[in-house]
This record gives sequence, C-alpha cells and structure tokens, in this order.
Amino acid sequence: MDNKQEINSKADIRIAPMIDWTDRHCRYFLRQISPNVMLYTEMITCGALLHGDVDRHLRFNDEEHPIALQLGGSNPSDLAKCTELANQYGYDEINLNCGCPSDRVQSGAFGACLMKTPEKVRECLSAMRSATDKPVTLKCRIGVDEFDDYEFLKEFIATTAESGCDTFIIHARKAWLKGLSPKQNREIPPLRYDVVHQLKQDFPALKFLINGGIQTLPQMEEQLALTDGIMIGREAYQNPYILADIERQIYSSANILSREEIALKMIDYARGQYENYGTPVKSITRHILGLYQGQKGAKIWRRTLSEAHKVAEDHFTLIQDALDNMHSKKAQSCIAA
Repeated sequence: MDNKQEINSKADIRIAPMIDWTDRHCRYFLRQISPNVMLYTEMITCGALLHGDVDRHLRFNDEEHPIALQLGGSNPSDLAKCTELANQYGYDEINLNCGCPSDRVQSGAFGACLMKTPEKVRECLSAMRSATDKPVTLKCRIGVDEFDDYEFLKEFIATTAESGCDTFIIHARKAWLKGLSPKQNREIPPLRYDVVHQLKQDFPALKFLINGGIQTLPQMEEQLALTDGIMIGREAYQNPYILADIERQIYSSANILSREEIALKMIDYARGQYENYGTPVKSITRHILGLYQGQKGAKIWRRTLSEAHKVAEDHFTLIQDALDNMHSKKAQSCIAA
C-alpha cells in the first residue's frame, strides 16, 4: 500500500464546532457536499440544556450523521445529565470543550480555563463516559496563558486520559485568556503543529486529531500522514465546496453532487424547514453564501442571497432566484463575447 492509499484508508476529517455557524442548517448543507466528514454542533453549554429549550438546542436532521455534540461545562454531574440528553437524541459522539477562550466561558470557568485543572477535566470526562456508550472526546489547545510548556501539556493529556477518553482534538495554538479576543486567539498565537506530532509520538495508543490553520488539500494530506486526523474550521464554512475536493482526493468518492444540485436540494430543505418549524429563509441562506466561492457568478450568488432579510420568511425560492441571476449574467457574458 502506497502512502496516499494509507492516508485514504485511515482518513478522519471533521468540521470544527463554530459558534453561530455550525447550526443544524449549516450541517445539513455541508452534509450534501460530503458524506464522509464528521460534523459537530456549536458548543452548547450545560446551562442552556438544563434550564433552556432542549429540543431547540439538540434537534438535528437524520441526514447529518455522523454528528458530535460539543458540550461546554465544568460540573461533572451536569455534564453527565447533558450526555444522557445527547443519548436520547442519538448523537454519535459527545465532545468536551477545553479550548474556547471567550469571556463567556471564563466567567463560567469552563472552556480553555479547564486546562489549568486537569484533575477536574478527568472527573468531567469520567462522568460523561459513565452516562453513555458513545465515544467521549476532548478538544483543547496546546496550552493556556503561562501554562504553555510541553511538559504541562503532556501531563494534561496523561491525567485526562486516565478517564478512559482516548481521542483528543488539539488546536495547535495556545490560548490567552486575557488581552486577546476569541478572533485574535485564532490568529495571533503561533501554530505549533510539531507539538501535536510529538504528542502522537509520546502517546501512540491515543488518537490525536490536529486543528488550526489547515486550508488546502496538500496541508491536509501532510497532517494525515503525521496524525490520526484533522479538524477543519473556517475554510469549510467560507469555502464549503472544498469538501467535494476532499471527497474526491482523500476519500476517493464518486457521484459527488454539483454546486447547482446542492443549491436545488437546499430549496427543498428551506421549504420543509419553514413548513415544519416556521424557519425563515434567511436562517438557511446565510450558510450557503460561499457555495460558489472562486467561481464565475459568485458575487451575483452572494448578492442575491444577501437580500434574504428583505423578503418574506417563506420566500425559499430566493435560492432559485440566485441561480437564475447567475445563469442570466453568464448568458449575457457569452452573448457579449
């Protein structure tokens, strides 16, 4: 088996949990492009589930499988209860967030803050594992604040793995809890892929997926050769049809839907969501703006869909309008040529 075949056989590619982006409408859309990548919810806090509308937060489309629920919290009992709720809804994995550096998670003492207390993380993971037979995984950074040397990270992994958790998704940047915004925390701390590679060498029995700054297929193949998998963030949202290239070149998939076929499916989806749940079309069209990224007519597509706030909530044919506008402009260009 050559190197590329070996990569294909073990490829584990996941789409990162992104707050305000990876809701169920976004995930349904991404699933139309890629049957194989694993999808994640936005981070959902224990408080939102224990004191809020559970169905609104946890409902998803059957087509989204495989799908993981990412939880934010630091109380083992609460996390166990939320894991039980995830079981009821049929999630394929439950993930604990130990990487988000926002003010919101700091005030609640979870997210990246938890990296400073590995014993508590171990308790949280143990409680979650006791509440499900589905995989429980951890997403974290390579460090936080002054806790940023490799020995700290190595001890953090060793301690939390005592819970029985064997899959770690590592954002290859440290987090600064003070002085940097969440956006800056995704850009300013330098990427240290070598740290994640070293973890894989030091803990060969554990599974490590790498996250952060991965945007191109050559980058993906390079990291797949050195780790157990990759997690892609904003590139998958802003340029979603890159997932079609992943399907072709990494998963060797056939029968990949064209951009237009996907757009037509989203019309049907928007109609069903409005009829069943009263979902306004703008809640769906905002996620598909990047479908024609880099293609002729992309500006027309985006401009038409961006008018969603001006049309009726049930005007799901706005997606067809965007297609028609693109085709009309292309036809005019051909005539002019």
